[in-house]
Amino acid sequence: MKLYSYFRSSAAYRVRIALNLKQLDAEQKPVHLLNNGGEQHSEAYRAVNPSELVPALADDDFILTQSLSILEYLEEKYPAHSILPQDLQLRALARAFSMSIACDIHPLNNLRVLQHLSGVLGLSNEQKNEWYTHWVKVGFDALEAQLVHSNGNFCFGECPSIADCCLIPQVYNALRFNIDLAAYPKIQSIYAHCNALDAFQQAAPEAQPDAV
Repeated sequence: MKLYSYFRSSAAYRVRIALNLKQLDAEQKPVHLLNNGGEQHSEAYRAVNPSELVPALADDDFILTQSLSILEYLEEKYPAHSILPQDLQLRALARAFSMSIACDIHPLNNLRVLQHLSGVLGLSNEQKNEWYTHWVKVGFDALEAQLVHSNGNFCFGECPSIADCCLIPQVYNALRFNIDLAAYPKIQSIYAHCNALDAFQQAAPEAQPDAV
């Protein structure tokens, strides 16, 4: 397998965590989102992913995009070391939690949106950061409420799941933007616990071959 990735992409970060949890190897193919106007816009990468986004997973001749679809594909093809809770309701909750991050929080704050805000719309860095902080806090308010029954180690159940694969990169990004997480004790606890595990440490942006 090959994973087209960028070290700071939270969507690619999700997939790296899942690969590690499942003890699967994937050759990393770095796609730098800033160099040369963004390598994701190159003709070569558009042939891999017409959406010009990372990640993309190549499994032999099969190419799949969208991080949650990739996580579900890995789960179905490689069911060992499952990233979905066994309990039906917890499994549904983990999926819903993941979608809250991937569909509600991340799309409003990913690189191309921030570039449009500061470029085409001419927002200042202060205004752009206010936008980012507002939508992260709206999202985290909802996530913290969904974690009411969490043990403080993982989002749902006794093992890391798809929800943790999504939460940890989103928290990493929030901290990069200096967002105060004091109002989110469950999120902070899960972030600290997961980051003590090898699978998460090895997936961290700083541990990637293209980290700069």
